[in-house]
Amino acid sequence: MSLSAGDRLGPYEILARIGAGGMGEVYKARDTRLNRSVAIKISSERGWPGWRRIRPLFSSIFTI
Repeated sequence: MSLSAGDRLGPYEILARIGAGGMGEVYKARDTRLNRSVAIKISSERGWPGWRRIRPLFSSIFTI
């Protein structure tokens, strides 16, 4: 999943891509509810074979 500046994930507005690697991509975003910066990691299915089992339960959103 590749995101661009201006895309939205729920209340989060993507500002920029911070980096990417074998495990996924990390984006700088803005939490529009609390008006603060956050980092969002989108893990790739290739990064870990068991990812498909827990994908519906897992979300990586951390405050910067």
